[in-house]
Amino acid sequence: MSGELSPAGVRDRITGFIVSNFLFGDEDGAPAADQSLLVTGIVDSTGILELIEFLEEEFGIAVAESDTTPENLDSLDRLTAYVVRKTAPADA
Repeated sequence: MSGELSPAGVRDRITGFIVSNFLFGDEDGAPAADQSLLVTGIVDSTGILELIEFLEEEFGIAVAESDTTPENLDSLDRLTAYVVRKTAPADA
């Protein structure tokens, strides 16, 4: 993975994964950017593990156990912000 990721690009890739894997291709069921994935039932505890695996593989990041909080992983907005932070150049 090279180059900086745009927040919109990150969100699009995460949304695509959620639609494909949890909504079985139903784009109309995609959550709003600030909607809780857990509260809506789109993602359950097992789904969070799948989502973490996707983030690690897709964006080349390591998701620490201490990072597995709703503040980082419970909505498209939060997921996007988390990935952008984790992929930002160290000298930024």
